[in-house]
Amino acid sequence: MAPRSRGSVIRARILSGLLPFLGLILLWMLLWGQFTWLALLTGAALAAIVSIVFYLPAVRFSGHLDPLRAIWFLVRLAVDMVVASIQVAGIALGPKRLQQSAVIQVALRTRSDIVMVFTSEALSLVPGSILLDVDREEATLLIHTIGVRDDAAAELAKRKVLETERRIILAFGSRDDRARLDQEATT
Repeated sequence: MAPRSRGSVIRARILSGLLPFLGLILLWMLLWGQFTWLALLTGAALAAIVSIVFYLPAVRFSGHLDPLRAIWFLVRLAVDMVVASIQVAGIALGPKRLQQSAVIQVALRTRSDIVMVFTSEALSLVPGSILLDVDREEATLLIHTIGVRDDAAAELAKRKVLETERRIILAFGSRDDRARLDQEATT
């Protein structure tokens, strides 16, 4: 294999940093709740500063995108957010009693950084759970969740995390991640 030229290395580095850069701009615009030229320009300036000052690892996207499953993932995420919001409101407004919660550890099937990030973010968006830690090497998430009264409820919470991960893998995951899902389904 021929060594890569300096120009191709620079191009590859720029392209691998483009997704996080655009994500930072989008995040800035969402934080301000405005999609204006000013928000775009200030977001781009701040994204450039963050990209230069802080190391952002390259994001490897598998290249797989199933649009129907991506839409299904987003619809289910929206439904989960609404249902969880109602449940949390019920806890907050209901009779004052000691609410039980748990910290659960969930071993993910993926080894992809981007799927781990998507899964972590999807869980963080749903009220009633907080992501405490991500162990990238072991592909595990540590999650605090409310409304867990017994082991069965803790197992249900773990299954919900794995269902979210499954939807993300089917929509965006690599061939290896999808093969792990298929292998798990046959065992």
